[in-house]
Amino acid sequence: MSGPVVLVGAPGSGKSTTGALLAERLGVPFADVDAVIEQRAGRSIAAIFADDGEPAFRALEEQVTAELLDQPGVLSLGGGAVLSATTRAALRGHRVVWLEVSAATAVSRVGLNEARPLLLGNVRGRLIKLLAERTPLYAEVATERVETDSLPPEQVVALLLTSSSEETGA
Repeated sequence: MSGPVVLVGAPGSGKSTTGALLAERLGVPFADVDAVIEQRAGRSIAAIFADDGEPAFRALEEQVTAELLDQPGVLSLGGGAVLSATTRAALRGHRVVWLEVSAATAVSRVGLNEARPLLLGNVRGRLIKLLAERTPLYAEVATERVETDSLPPEQVVALLLTSSSEETGA
């Protein structure tokens, strides 16, 4: 497998927190696609959604994801990145870890976060809908899965490090 370790999953699954910890433990760079988009655009994801619409955001997300897949390290994708067939195809050949989370746990982790434009309003209802739509796509791209409901990020990282060393024979 080439390129970065890629983390996918729903909002609240722990991609950003786990990704940063994993990169630190591996001594490699960490990139969060949403953070890179915000930095480059000079605006928040919520502002991009509000000003330009979801299709414009998804196009940026697809472009940044493709670029970052060529770099080493750990990469956290936005929860909806798997909606792009182009992105799903680009993930083939990479180590893609699906951080699975239940709607109840995701709601407790995400709360009423205004930085997540697709979750504004009925957070629980929207998360349930997002999970139903995206679960088959996460399953399609994942080379491995970690259920995160009852695990703190440190334990998720420990599991990923163990599975990585088993794969490489280290």
